[in-house]
Order: sequence, then structure tokens, then C-alpha cells
Amino acid sequence: MKAINLITLILAIIGGINWGLVGAFQFDLVAAIFGGQNAALARLVYVLVGLSALWQLIPFFRAIRVGEERAERHV
Repeated sequence: MKAINLITLILAIIGGINWGLVGAFQFDLVAAIFGGQNAALARLVYVLVGLSALWQLIPFFRAIRVGEERAERHV
């Protein structure tokens, strides 16, 4: 489980950097590397980044839940 969390986190970070480049410079790095936005490989990367972001919600919500329990113990 740790490996998939690391891989999905890296993909989510890559996606965030790509969106930053799109927003700041109108430059889509994934499209530039893989042959345009409609290229099959670029679309695959977009899908993997999106799924990775969804997967990262699991550890996010776990961290929130654990944090609340620990906070309640110290009250």
C-alpha cells in the first residue's frame, strides 16, 4: 500500500505542476512531451493523474480522522 501511495502522490504532484504551467504560461508540458492533448499517451497520463488525485483522498481523510481522535484525547 505504501508504494501505491508514493506513486499516486508523485503523479498528483506532476499534475499540479502541469496545471501550474498551464495557468501561468499556457504551456501544457504533458501535451508537449506526448504529442498533443488528444494523443493517446497524453490522455493516459491525464487519466492516471486524475485517478492518483482521487486515490490521495484516502490518506487525506485518514489523516483528518486520526488527527481528530488524537485531539479529543487531549481535551
